[in-house]
Formats: sequence, C-alpha cells, structure tokens
Amino acid sequence: MSHPNLSVSAQEAATDTILDIDLKVQTHKGPDLRKDHPKSHGLVWGEFIVENNIPEALQVGIFSHPNTYPIWARFSNASEAEKRGKFKSDTEPDIRALAIKLLHVEGKKVLDDEQGTQDFLFINHPVFIVRDAQGFANLTIAGVGQADAEVLKSLEPTFEVIKAITSKQVANPLLIQYWSTTPYQLGSQSIKYSVKPHSDDTLGSTPNSENYLREAMVKYLSEDALDATFDFLVQLYVNDEKTPIENPMQQWEEKDSPFIKLATIRIRAQKFDFEERRRLNEGLSFTPWHTRIEHAPLGSVNLARKKVYQEIAKARREYMQHRITDPQPYNSILDEPQ
Repeated sequence: MSHPNLSVSAQEAATDTILDIDLKVQTHKGPDLRKDHPKSHGLVWGEFIVENNIPEALQVGIFSHPNTYPIWARFSNASEAEKRGKFKSDTEPDIRALAIKLLHVEGKKVLDDEQGTQDFLFINHPVFIVRDAQGFANLTIAGVGQADAEVLKSLEPTFEVIKAITSKQVANPLLIQYWSTTPYQLGSQSIKYSVKPHSDDTLGSTPNSENYLREAMVKYLSEDALDATFDFLVQLYVNDEKTPIENPMQQWEEKDSPFIKLATIRIRAQKFDFEERRRLNEGLSFTPWHTRIEHAPLGSVNLARKKVYQEIAKARREYMQHRITDPQPYNSILDEPQ
C-alpha cells in the first residue's frame, strides 16, 4: 500500500536538517516560544462525540463504541513569530490551523509523554505543502535563506500550494473546513481526516484589525454565546493512484473516496480570552504522534514530525523549567518585546 520515496538514511538526514534549523530559529526567537503556529486565536474546550452508527469496519480505537471525550481545540496561524511579542497580522496571507486534543483516552499509545490523550492536526486546505521529509527539509532551508537555485526550483510546487492556501479569505476560524492532509491508520486501513463546520463562513467587509480572527471567535463564542459544531469525517484509502499514502500533495478526491462521518465536535459558547487560558495554551503541545497505536500516522512527512515535534516541545519545556530552577538576571535573557 505504501511506497516510501526516501531511504531510511535520507529520511533521517532530512529530519535532522529540519530539527537543527528549527532549534536554532527557536533559540533566536525565544526558546520558550512555539516555533510553528505560535499565534493562537484561542484555546477552547468542547466535546468529541463518537457516532453510534459507524460502519463496523471502522469501529476501531476511539471509534470502537459511542463515547463523548472532552477536548481542547487550538486555532492558530502557521507563520513564525516575527520577534517576541510580535506576530504577523491576521490580515496578511497565512495558513490557518486547528489542533484538537482528546482527553480521557484509554488504550496503548505510541508515545509515553501523555498517557490519556489523542491529538488530531489540521490545516485549512486539502493537501500538504511538501511531498516528503526531504521537501520539508528544503523548505526549512529556504526559510532561513540558505537554499541554492536547485533547491528553490524543487520547491516550486510547494510555493504554488502555499499561494493557494494563503489566498483563502477567512472571517472566522470556527466556520471553515480543515483537513489532516497526511494519512493515518484506522486499524488495518489507511485514512485521512477532515472537520467540516455546520455553519458557513461569510466574509463581510475586509477586516483591518491585526487580531481579527481572535476577535471573531470572541464575538461568536463569548458575546453572541453561540456553539460551534463540526462533523469529524474520514476518507478511506482506495489505491496508490487515486489516494497515495506517500504524496500528501495529491488530494484524495471525494468522488474516489467519499467522506464518512465518525464523530461530532461541539465547542460550547464560552469565555476563553483571559490570561490563565493563554498560559495553558502556551504550555500544551500537539503532535500527530500523541495517539493510540490504532491511529498511528503514516508517510514520510509524519515520520519527520515525530522527532521534530517531540524535540522542539522538549527544548521549549526544558528552557522554561531552567528559567524557574536557575533564574538569570534580566539583562542576560533579553526577553522584552523589541
């Protein structure tokens, strides 16, 4: 079913390149700050309600029986922080993302750092920006201005996808569809995920506030006291031509693999725009490898994410812990917004 494009050594070398650059960037921008998706529009609580009529072949792992899991859902932009305390404006083109963490999840996990969780990661586009770990490494190299002409040429398809994603107009992160883009196991099957809102996003006048996406969520959930509801959908692997595992830049078309609903996500009306919630938001880490074994990630991109996400979260937490256990004077930290 899966035909890896990269050898084991090439996969490892590409992953180490990504990690090395990411750790350097993170150290420079602020070792305690997220390298990826640092600007959050909100961390909100909700429920993940597993359907009671799932096809028998898909009754696997967390979908094995009807259940309601408490969740945290984090909405964000993908761009790095420009510097401490300064993010890109929401009015500028960006990739919008959603990360969901299910709680009270039983069963054997791939990683041992979180005992009772299951994470799902999404962006607001059906395909990913690179094909494999080498593409990821090339994009990371380009991001720090070290790519030669050959690497930049190889990234032309990536830049086209980024252009397509970032040209999308988003009025409210609660009202758009998101996709996993990369594939996952569902027991012995391979699938991709998507979450689709019950209400549609409508952009009125062009927003000019640099934090308008957070403001839209505050208005919707807190001021108007509305619930946000999504369908959690999956597509099944058909064959390597129509639904490739090792090329997340190719869309799995609905005509080839229709969406099947496995759960409902309900985010209740709530207040979330306050300091304690922001602190929790900063402390959480999301990775597709926080997962039950039955839902393990597939493909080169996800394999690279395993080491990179783990090591970056570990470095971030170690730095925060170090600052508390071995405090340094202000002038040696230089962590004031410039």
